Amino acid sequence: MNRIDQAFRTAKEEGRSTLIPFLSVGDPDLATSAEIILELEKAGADLVELGVPYSDPLADGPVIQRSSLRALESRVTISDCIRIARICRDKGSQLPFILFTYFNPVLQFGLDRFFAELTAHDISGLIIPDLPVEESGPVRELAAKTGIHLIPLVAPTSRERIAKIAQEASGFIYAVSSLGVTGTRSEFASGIEDFLAAVKQATPLPVAVGFGISSAEQVKRFSQICDGVVVGSAIVRRIEESLPLLMNSDSKAEGLLQIREFVRQLKE
Repeated sequence: MNRIDQAFRTAKEEGRSTLIPFLSVGDPDLATSAEIILELEKAGADLVELGVPYSDPLADGPVIQRSSLRALESRVTISDCIRIARICRDKGSQLPFILFTYFNPVLQFGLDRFFAELTAHDISGLIIPDLPVEESGPVRELAAKTGIHLIPLVAPTSRERIAKIAQEASGFIYAVSSLGVTGTRSEFASGIEDFLAAVKQATPLPVAVGFGISSAEQVKRFSQICDGVVVGSAIVRRIEESLPLLMNSDSKAEGLLQIREFVRQLKE
């Protein structure tokens, strides 16, 4: 069974939603990213999104843009982001890993080689935010062939396309809570509950909600109406704030602990 399916099944049996942190791989460096991922697992993360740093993102707000630039300055590549899953697995991680990448790096990599690498490094899912469902046929075919879930994003503006997107979805559906780019928010799109209900009605798959969710109160709110909650910018910001500690060998453990405690509070 795909690790993503197992994670949602376990959460459902336990009567709870899943917590899905996002991080930009390579911020501040690959070794530290691996350590952070292991801390996220200790804090109770159910799945983790591995963000591939990209120079021209469409969906990422300033916090994730800054983290991507830091990773790119260290010459982190999509191959590095795939490889980190195996590094964490070799250190004992059982988390399902979801690669979050824009399509151009995938295209440059080559589809066949790309999916072979995902399989070899035990990555369970894939999110490509700039690949419309109407143009995703070749990617979907390879994803289905290799048993990797291609997870679509659906936004509040997608109402007429929800059914089509849901029909082609695999693993779970990522419902975008707000219009615009990622980033912490105090307010969400009006009618968000009705939108999420419409998405859930359109699919038997789990529905996770993300974009702008940054506090334990917001996680609790959306956990009551969704199968999963994605937290990205708030965690990436916490990593950014901890950089002085993370970059110093004498204080690195303290920096990692601060990140773990933040995610633990979201989980609880």
